[in-house]
Amino acid sequence: MTESKSMSQSRTIQTKLVLPPDTNHLQTIFGGKVLAYIDEIAAITAMKHAKSTVVTASIDSVDFVSSARVGDMLELEAVVTSTGRTSMEVFVSVHSTNLLTGEKKLTTESFLTMVAMGEHHKPTAVPSIYPETDAEKSLFETAPARREHRKLRNEMKHY
Repeated sequence: MTESKSMSQSRTIQTKLVLPPDTNHLQTIFGGKVLAYIDEIAAITAMKHAKSTVVTASIDSVDFVSSARVGDMLELEAVVTSTGRTSMEVFVSVHSTNLLTGEKKLTTESFLTMVAMGEHHKPTAVPSIYPETDAEKSLFETAPARREHRKLRNEMKHY
């Protein structure tokens, strides 16, 4: 196992512009488009941490808080919040900014589980993480409860 890394070492930020083809008849971004952006940044974030390719094991939760409209800028921010032996929990937040008024708002929050893949496409070990800021500590300390919820959810699939 490699040495532990700070959560901030995995932090990734992407900026996107909401364009007309990305939107529905209300001129708000399709949820599926936001999910694709979330999956992409989660993968990049996990690859930065693991220094390997990754696959999405699950999108554990997605909360659509508000809509983004045509012409808004989206800022996605992701960080690895917890690690297992081969898996990583990644938190992604999405904020939208109206570039004309400057109004910024939270649009989406999501937790995903990514698995590092090594030789022969088999899961491979990942470094552990440690938090530094208060926000990181909160995400890190609440991760075991989310992990337990995932475990219970997966057990329910067998009934």
